[in-house]
Amino acid sequence: MVQSVLGSITLAYRPLWGRSRDLAGVELRVAAEPACWVDAPHLLRTLGELWNADSPPLLLSCDSPELLADLLAHADAEAPQITVPGDWLALPELRQQVQDAHQRGAPLVWRGPLRALPTPDPRRPFHHGLLSLDPEDAAEALQAALHQKRFPNAPSAAFLRSPIQPAHSYENLPSAALVSHCLDQKHARSVLGWPDEDVLYAHRLRELPPSRAVLERLVRAITRDESMDSLEDILSEEPLLCYRFLTLVNSAAFGLRTGIESLRHGLMMMGYTQLEKWIVGQLPHASTDADLQPVRMAMVLRARLMEHILDAGVEEDLRREVYLCGLFSQLDVLLGEPLGTILHRLPLSDRIYAANVTQSGPYVAALDLARALGEGDMAAIRSLRQAHEFDTEELNRALLHMLCSQRIPPSPPPSA
Repeated sequence: MVQSVLGSITLAYRPLWGRSRDLAGVELRVAAEPACWVDAPHLLRTLGELWNADSPPLLLSCDSPELLADLLAHADAEAPQITVPGDWLALPELRQQVQDAHQRGAPLVWRGPLRALPTPDPRRPFHHGLLSLDPEDAAEALQAALHQKRFPNAPSAAFLRSPIQPAHSYENLPSAALVSHCLDQKHARSVLGWPDEDVLYAHRLRELPPSRAVLERLVRAITRDESMDSLEDILSEEPLLCYRFLTLVNSAAFGLRTGIESLRHGLMMMGYTQLEKWIVGQLPHASTDADLQPVRMAMVLRARLMEHILDAGVEEDLRREVYLCGLFSQLDVLLGEPLGTILHRLPLSDRIYAANVTQSGPYVAALDLARALGEGDMAAIRSLRQAHEFDTEELNRALLHMLCSQRIPPSPPPSA
């Protein structure tokens, strides 16, 4: 039996976020397993077979120059985008591989500090940059952003100079203000990573409300008499709304003798008319802060990854339980309360409480791995994989299937 290339690598991921604050792509980090040779052509073929036109754009990042050189040697115009760290270009053999891959049409992305970005040149092999900011550039960009916000109608020549360049992507931005400057004012391609703490800090003095956009989608779905599956899918994209919904259907107002553990059961008990009335009642206080969307979506991705890792198969009730386990794993961050206190309010499965609070039970392995795969610590992923006795190929395949099944929202029409 031929061994799959997915058994010889460790994978991790991070989302890229666009100007609409929706998913704009995915960085897939690749590292060779110790003492393993990676079949680069096989890896590129595997990714090409899994990805389709509806999947999020893929950005490959290698953990070593050797692995990068192997990928570049076989990459062509059909390959995913591949990042090339600028400081690795000091290696002559890698520079040659970059030029050769460029000649074959491979989409290459220069990665490094903004100040080291090569000057524009049509002959250069890079489509764009994935840039990081040093403290001086970040401070200068924030000053320019503040000036432009204070004087929005001033001519562009009057704005303070910003080092941010359009049409590039930026990573590890430390604040929501910098994200807004890059995406909204300077029209960056995307940002890699999201300043969750800074975004949530702005809401610290009040209870965080659910997303207005999700509530409006639910109202439209009910109006169109869409299926219960569709309603459940939309509702499950908003962790706070799911929590509020389950709190409501398990309240004394419903007078049920047994607790409701799943969204599906709750939707069936409530019905379309009562559900619409409840949703409309949420709208006046709903959140319109788009910066919260990546925070929520990261939780959704974790929940979906848990589903794929455990692969509940035809057991739909079990699949929904696994999903809620991942979706509710960061409710403490959103609600500002201990997670054990929050989960105790709902009649959820003991397995969900055990995984999230006491770090035990049948779901804890999938939850630990889903967290690690989204944080990109390769050593931690390997350690957890070994501790929980997960097969390397199966774990990587679960991650890839989750990522390629995500859908990029359509771009809004250009403003007149």
